[in-house]
Amino acid sequence: MTSAHPLAGVYAAAVTPLKNDSSLDLESVPVILKFLADRGCHGAVLFGTTGEGPSFSPTEREALMRSARAYRHQVRGFRLIAGTGTPSLSETIELTKLAFELGYDAALVVPPYYFRKATDDGLFAWFSALIKKAVPTDGYLLGYHFPNVAGIGFSIDLLARLKDAFPVQFAGIKDSSHDVDLARTLGEKFGSDLLVLTGTDSYLQLAMENKAAGCITAPANLISPDLREVWNGMNEGRDISEVQKRVNEQRHILEKYPPFPPMLKALLHRLHGLPRWTVKPPLEEVKNELEEQAVAEMQTFL
Repeated sequence: MTSAHPLAGVYAAAVTPLKNDSSLDLESVPVILKFLADRGCHGAVLFGTTGEGPSFSPTEREALMRSARAYRHQVRGFRLIAGTGTPSLSETIELTKLAFELGYDAALVVPPYYFRKATDDGLFAWFSALIKKAVPTDGYLLGYHFPNVAGIGFSIDLLARLKDAFPVQFAGIKDSSHDVDLARTLGEKFGSDLLVLTGTDSYLQLAMENKAAGCITAPANLISPDLREVWNGMNEGRDISEVQKRVNEQRHILEKYPPFPPMLKALLHRLHGLPRWTVKPPLEEVKNELEEQAVAEMQTFL
């Protein structure tokens, strides 16, 4: 069942290390990368939703992207995907070009979310310009399908048009729709030709049964060993129903404490001894009572 695509695997939508003044904690970059690698992640996505991507300027994104690249030798084979999407086409082009210049394995790009009524024709033109100007002929771009948050996503027709026009460069999507029917439809329509990485931990088994190649999730910051066991088991033809059940239970606990970034940072500190990273406004720190409750619930899985 192993996907032949080089990006197949388990990825954490990594939290972004921040100091108490909400500035980047670049010294902690190797800490989070090594932690994720040691716990079974094939790679990490920087500046996704969990990484608070829209809260950072291009200058801040460049600083972290360069820092992660500099420490990459410490986690050999660990893949890096940069979240480079913004509502600005020109800004997205520059960030995406930078990612490939720095040797990142792929770029993850959300549609221009301010323009929620953009048509498929408009989105096709936007992504076509981005790919032609920023993605090398052997580079990989992933569309970020998260319509519940971004307010705009990828239709099946749009995915087909982009895949036909850019069969290598438009590798596939991160599907954060939390839509079981879409997971099945993607498998039926594209098979393994479109790289699909689910954004919903509790759907990993189902998604892979429908030709998905793995996952990119927020909870992977904490539960990647179990996600990797599901991924391995599916590819080896083993029964992973009990491990998937364990994943589901942990995902459902974390879903009780939105948004993910502050709680994940609190739990990484409390359960695994990582630095106590803050979040960037408008996000707020977790209230003590909720933190204690989440710690108690998640400790049962250690």
